[in-house]
Amino acid sequence: QVQLVESGGGLVQPGGSLRLSCAASVNAFRLFVMGWYRQAPGKQRELVATITSRETTNYSDSVKGRFTIARDNAKKTVYLQMNRLEPNDTAVYYCNAKPAWGGFDAWGQGTQVTVSS
Repeated sequence: QVQLVESGGGLVQPGGSLRLSCAASVNAFRLFVMGWYRQAPGKQRELVATITSRETTNYSDSVKGRFTIARDNAKKTVYLQMNRLEPNDTAVYYCNAKPAWGGFDAWGQGTQVTVSS
């Protein structure tokens, strides 16, 4: 069983920064592709960023240059550093873990990020 717990969400003003954390309770963490997704009210859940076991990263066009995803295999934690936040970034952010060997993804419970003045 894979368990993911997000933290670090909150209220921030436009232009501000926030760092999300996702702690994974799973063996062989380094063999998972980790990612962040988000879902705003009335919208589909969308990809934000992913990072592979070899730390190759991918970002959606809407966040590229502003967000940075990173992982700490020793701490079994993935981070999302969010800079120059915009109101459209407001959403529930979910941590995702995809086994490198295939199989079903695991999801965290989500953490709310609100960008408002």
